[in-house]
Formats: sequence, C-alpha cells, structure tokens
Amino acid sequence: MLNDFNADDVRSYINGKARSSNSQSDVLSPHSGEKIAILHHADSKLVAEAIAVAKKAQLEWAEIPAVKRGEILHAACNLIEARAEELSSLVALEAGKSLQSARGETTGAILCGRFFAGEGQRLFGRTMPTGTLNKSAMTVRQPCGIAALISAANTPAPNFAWKVFPALICGNAVVLKPSEDTPLSADWMARALVEAGVPAGVLNVIQGLGHEVGPLICEHEDVDVISFTGSTRVGREIAERAGKSLKKVSLELGGKNAFIVCDDADLEKAVHWASLSAFSNAGQRCASGSRFIVMDEVYDKFVNQFVAKAKSLKMGIEDDCDLGPVINIRQLNNMLSSIDIAVKSGAKLLCGGTRVDGVDLGKGYYLNPTLIEETDPNSSLSTTELFGPIGAIFRVNTYEEAIVLANTSPYGLTGTIHTTNWDRAWTFTKRINTGVAVVNAGTFGSEPHMPFGGVRSSGNGTREPGTEALDVYTELKDIYLITEPGRL
Repeated sequence: MLNDFNADDVRSYINGKARSSNSQSDVLSPHSGEKIAILHHADSKLVAEAIAVAKKAQLEWAEIPAVKRGEILHAACNLIEARAEELSSLVALEAGKSLQSARGETTGAILCGRFFAGEGQRLFGRTMPTGTLNKSAMTVRQPCGIAALISAANTPAPNFAWKVFPALICGNAVVLKPSEDTPLSADWMARALVEAGVPAGVLNVIQGLGHEVGPLICEHEDVDVISFTGSTRVGREIAERAGKSLKKVSLELGGKNAFIVCDDADLEKAVHWASLSAFSNAGQRCASGSRFIVMDEVYDKFVNQFVAKAKSLKMGIEDDCDLGPVINIRQLNNMLSSIDIAVKSGAKLLCGGTRVDGVDLGKGYYLNPTLIEETDPNSSLSTTELFGPIGAIFRVNTYEEAIVLANTSPYGLTGTIHTTNWDRAWTFTKRINTGVAVVNAGTFGSEPHMPFGGVRSSGNGTREPGTEALDVYTELKDIYLITEPGRL
C-alpha cells in the first residue's frame, strides 16, 4: 500500500498529510450495506487550509516546464499501473463492482492520465499575422490558478483522472472533492501522484459531504476554476454561486439519452447495445440509455427480445455478473418511488421495478433491471435522470417521429440510432440535439482523447476530456511584440 494510506479511516489529504476532523460518517458497501470505512468530514477551516496551501504551491508548480510536469504525471501513471490491483480492489469495494470491471476502470484512468501527461509537450499557443508593420502576434496558455474539482461516484478512478490530470498538466494546483460514497480510491490516487513526484500542496483532497463542503470550496475567493460532474440540480447551484464572482466553470451534468431503433435495424445488435446502454454499471452513467424509441414495425419483436435479455442478466459483483448495485440506499429508494408513480399513472411495467431480495443480495442496493412502456413522454420518469437500471420504451410510426421524440427532452448529452440506412444514420447525427451522436452502438463509450459533454441541461458548453479540456484549465493570453528594424 502507499505510504500512510488507511482504507478504514479516510481523511482529507492536505499538503501531503492526512487531516482528521470531529464530524464523521460511515462509508457503506453498496453490495452488502455494511460499513467499510469511516469518513472524516472536512470543515470550513480545513477547506480554507487546503486552498491556502494550493495557492502557495501553485506558483512553483506552474514554473516547472510543462514537459517536466508531463514526465511527473507519466511516472504517476506508471506507479498506478504497477499497483493497479490495489486501486482496482478499492474501486470494487466502494462502488459495488466486480473486480474485472474495476480493473477496466483502472486501465481507463491510466490511459486518460497518460494522454494528458503527453499534452505537456503540446500546450500549444498560436502565432498569427497582423495588419501592422513590424508587429508580431501570438497566444500562449497560462494556468488558471486554483482548480476546484468535484467528481462523481459512478466510475471513481476514471473520474479522478479525467479532472486531476488535465488540471495539473496545465500548471494548476488542485483541491479535489470526491463523492462521499467513493472516497477511498481518490485518497489512494492522490497519494500515488504525490509519491510519484507531484509536490505536496499541489494536489489536495477534501473529504466530506457535498452539501456541506461543496459551497465552501466553490465560493472561496481564491478558487479560479471549478469543474463539476454530477446532477443538473447541483450543477445549477454551482453555476449560480460561481456566477457571483464570475469564476470559470465546467459542468458535465445529467442525461436522459435516446436510443432509436429503426424498422431496418439489426435487432440482435440493437438488443445487445440496448441492454448495455441501460443496465451496464447498473445504469449509473450520465451517458446511459434510458429512453428507447422504437418504430412500430419492429416494436413488438424488439421489446420481447429486450425484456428477455433484461430478465436473463445476472446481478452481483462476481466477474460473470452483468450489473451490480446502485451506489446508495437514497438513490435506490428514489428509483423505486419513481417507478411506483409511473405505474400508478398508467405506465406498464414489463420487468423489474423491485428491489432484489434474498440472502445473497438482499442487503445491498440492488434494483432488478427495469423496463417500462406506455409512459407519458412528458412524465417525470421520462424527463428526469434516475441514474439506475431503468429504461422507458416508446412506440413511434416514422423516422421523423423518432427524431422529434428523441429531442423532446430537457437534456442533450448522448444519443444513438440503429439502422442500416446511411441517409437515416447521417441525418440523425446532424439533427440529434446532443453533444455526442452514435450510430449502431450504445449511448456510451467516451475515450480520453475525445471531447465529452452536452447541451441544455446536460452541461454549460465546455468539454472534458480531450484536448478541449485544456481550454477549461488554461487562460489564453495575447502577446504583441513591436520591433524597430531601423535600430539594428
């Protein structure tokens, strides 16, 4: 294990040291409901200390050449890779995943980290011509300063890498607030980066409850940029708070992503991807598919196969399982309530809709894979992100109806279409009002070198990761040089 890391007692990590606090709570296993660690809740003093430490450390970190910063981050990735089993075990434990799935997420975090480490060699500005004699013009990238990063629980290791690595390569110091449901992996990864050479104080982790410490971090006068991944409701609150001081903000929010099945689709492939979109990772992706829009000609056949597939899925945290639990009991109860309201309002429950019972999984936060039809497209279940293994199915007659219904949503994150018609596919990619459009696959599948984000209630127009993340964590400065050749 890394130096001083304690998986049973999770504390804030400030200036390279663990900091205790009086207020504490239990971290519970989503799989069993049992206590797996104690979480220390940071208070306003610890938040202020972390930001002060980061502010002091940032200036020296920014002076290190970007290429050298990249070498340090490459070393961190090598360390994580060498100890990947440690990290994967933590992710599996705190997020309720199979070890196989957790290993995949660890690999994803390493790939993301290495991509951004390489960007230290490519923090490009531009040189541009001017209309003035003897004048040169260029732009350079400079760090924002202090980056406050607030990450989600669904894929904790990649979420850490997605935010921390680009913020650091750009020369910022970081104050990270991980989800209180998955604090262990963030603590471990921060220590790994410091052990690999990131200076103490450049990377600090504030542990605790989001509603308590989140506002303290976001409203602090010395925070220069905020990056948040999570619910649209909280994203709006952060934007409002940050707007008072005109802080730079990147918001990657929720989705209610459409999955269109045309009458010429390969149904076997469509069902395969529909199941993965709706149920893999227990539906806990902002890019999960949750609205399935199916043309009438293939509706019954697709739905029958989709329901059969959902009923065949194995639940648990073994490597041969298809999905695990949702992250906490509050989320589970919210999903059950939404399903109940929809059914009482006239929707038809095709499968699932209940908490898993029994000796093996009954104490965990497991929801049976759920499919519902005949729900109102404007109902809460159809328009609110539930972040669980729940899919609503809609029947349409034409391609045009499918496109209109797909765009009838407050969200605009991802969308996919299944068709063998090139014209339909290409037209879909242009007309779907989302940040991501997919043809003949799932609604998810972002890669570290590609920009990810949405429109409307799914985000505020920024994109992370990809090179576009550099625009979040740097400021552009114009430089003009005037020469006088006559003085040569």
